Amino acid sequence: MASVILSCKDVTVSFGAYVAVDHVSLDIEQGKIYSIIGPNGAGKTTLINVFSGLQHVDHGKVFLEDEEITSLGPHTRAMKGIGRSFQIVNIFPAMTVFENLRLAKQATSFRAQPLWRPVQGYEELRQKATEMLDFIGLSRLGNVIASTLSHGDQRRLEIGISLMNEPRVLMLDEPTAGVGHHELENTVALIAEAAKGRTVILIEHNMDIVMKVSDRIFVLVTGKMLCSGTPGEIQADPRVREAYLGIEEDEYALS
Repeated sequence: MASVILSCKDVTVSFGAYVAVDHVSLDIEQGKIYSIIGPNGAGKTTLINVFSGLQHVDHGKVFLEDEEITSLGPHTRAMKGIGRSFQIVNIFPAMTVFENLRLAKQATSFRAQPLWRPVQGYEELRQKATEMLDFIGLSRLGNVIASTLSHGDQRRLEIGISLMNEPRVLMLDEPTAGVGHHELENTVALIAEAAKGRTVILIEHNMDIVMKVSDRIFVLVTGKMLCSGTPGEIQADPRVREAYLGIEEDEYALS
């Protein structure tokens, strides 16, 4: 039986009178791909913000393995092995692709970088960035300014940035949003490759992708956990179909 690497117990997050996450408890097992789905406003992004430390909780606790991390900030959690990407592409647009990757590694490699030694002098940083360029399929674009990349390549770069510190848990918030159809297959393949040897938590609106890559799926509705199960169980659950009534069938088809 796989061990639980990340969990939350009775987590609640409110914004004024609006309850975004309502007493949610779940366990994430090591080495599996989990998807969190639900209609818009269900609390999906708020929940992974809780896991990554970007959102404080009103109630409940968060654990990384047996350690409670509820009060730890995002940087500390990143150092402990939690990485994430964002719904809106989060890169340094004026830097090259290579520089984006190098900076991601540099941010956690030093407590304080010596002022007399330029970053170009660190061979390990250069090597790690070069290896990641190859992994994400952007080797030919290493010297290109990041803002000039296609949206799909920017998404791939952001995944690469998230992987630079070799997280044990990788959270991806809509990694295929805005990606053209011709780039979609490559992005999905990259996600599957990135999942090898680590745990992945995915927020994704493309149900074909969710059903293809997930080991287990959590369904949120109005901040509450509606149900969880394997892709087959979720497809067959009438509560899930009811929750998606009124949503465009092409976008959220469950079968």
